Amino acid sequence: MSRPIKARRVCQLPIVSEFGPAGFRRRCDAVIMTIDEYETIYLIDHEGMSQQECADQMGVARSTAQAIYSAARKKISICLVEGRVLRIEGGDYEICQGGRKSCCKRRQCERLEVADSSD
Repeated sequence: MSRPIKARRVCQLPIVSEFGPAGFRRRCDAVIMTIDEYETIYLIDHEGMSQQECADQMGVARSTAQAIYSAARKKISICLVEGRVLRIEGGDYEICQGGRKSCCKRRQCERLEVADSSD
């Protein structure tokens, strides 16, 4: 019997959840990237975090973050090479509430903390 999947902590859902070649909208060929896979791409590639920092922020082991990141990069490469649509949806995740010390200091969470402290 396998262990249950632990929900991965993400700070915000993606603003845009579908990408693809201009003028090409074949829904059946879409590649689905999960929200937690998107979060690893954001944290490691966009924010420049290490895999360990990403794992700490998401509340998972480094090896888990590495596996999620690897799966996400594979899906991006399929979309680029094969000209397929990428949709970001689903997965095992929880949206952080911004009050945790281990929460990220970016995007929505940071704005919530500032708003709470001014009250």
